[in-house]
Order: sequence, then structure tokens, then C-alpha cells
Amino acid sequence: MPQPLSSNKDKIGLAVLISGRGSNLQSLIDASKSPDYPAEIRLVLCNIPNVYGIERARQAGIPVSVIPHKDFATREDFEHAMLNAMKDYDIDLVCQAGFMRILTPVFISVWGRRLINIHPSLLPKFKGLHTHKRAIEAGETEAGCTIHYVTEGVDEGEIILQRRVPVLPGDTPESLAERVLEQEHLAYPEAVRLLANDILKNKISSVL
Repeated sequence: MPQPLSSNKDKIGLAVLISGRGSNLQSLIDASKSPDYPAEIRLVLCNIPNVYGIERARQAGIPVSVIPHKDFATREDFEHAMLNAMKDYDIDLVCQAGFMRILTPVFISVWGRRLINIHPSLLPKFKGLHTHKRAIEAGETEAGCTIHYVTEGVDEGEIILQRRVPVLPGDTPESLAERVLEQEHLAYPEAVRLLANDILKNKISSVL
């Protein structure tokens, strides 16, 4: 079991859920290095062993818990294992960052509006997969990314923040994805900052 870091009471605690290379995780790691950033990553959870995102977290000195979903008979059992892994880390906000599992009410009901996701389209357009290909085929002139609250409906939660990019003549799904990803790396830290400031204000209000 990875050991919790000593938590900073002036920052909220993040758990980041990943399944792959972790580029959005890296954007949050980089943002959290700033002394005035109001959040710190206290745990990274990953459901796929040996992906590069795990190495990113370890290089940053962040505890990592690898919980392969294939080890569990049901989604609910897997999610109970994730919840148990998070208990000792003083988590205030859970960020899905390329976490390729659809969560059930077992997990969602615990975190509610403290569970967010980043999606590579301008929701409500192009929910699900293959967003860039679908945007180009639909003749869209704009694409982008969305940070939203996670609900039981896939990519249906309330929008927190969006960033936009133009769809250029001759764009391929790969070229469009690259430009959208640049905006994802700006949008996710920005959204977390907004939510973290609100959470910290509520904590102070509850003490007064």
C-alpha cells in the first residue's frame, strides 16, 4: 500500500484516475508545483498495469495504487476496491484523466459533485469515443474539450469549463486531436483551480 503524503491544509487533495500515458495527469502535476495552486495530487489510481502514467506519478513522488479491473468479477467489486484504496488520503476531489472505465452508482454516489472528467469534444456534442473523427465527418467548424461533473449518464454531467479550437481544412483525426490535447492541458488545471477554491471556501465557512 503506497503511503499517504503529508497533506497541506491550504490545498485540497486530488485523486487522479488514469488508464494510459497520463498526459492530463502531467498537466495537473505541473500545475500543482506552483505554491499558489490550491490543489495537490495525493493519490493516482490506475486500472492498467505498466502504463506510462504510473511512471509520471512515481517520478513526481505521488503515491500510486494499481488496481487492475480484470481482477474483479464485477464493476461494483472493482469500484469498492478503488474506494477502499482512497480512504487514507484525505481526498476532496476525484479527477478522471483518461480513465477508460464507465463508473457505476457505487462510485458516483460516494463522490457526487466531487467527481469530474475531461472529454475531448464540446459536449453535448460527440459523447463517447472517436470524437475527432466524428467532428470532422459532421463538418464541424469548431472542436475542443469539456470538463464536466460525472453522472450515471455517459458524458452527460453539468459542464464546468470548455476550451475551443477551430477545425481546419485538411484536418485529420490525429491533427485535430493534437490541437485539442493542447487545450486539455490548459483546461483541466484551470477547472480544478476553480473547484478547489470553492471547496476551500466551503471548508472555511463550515469551521466559522
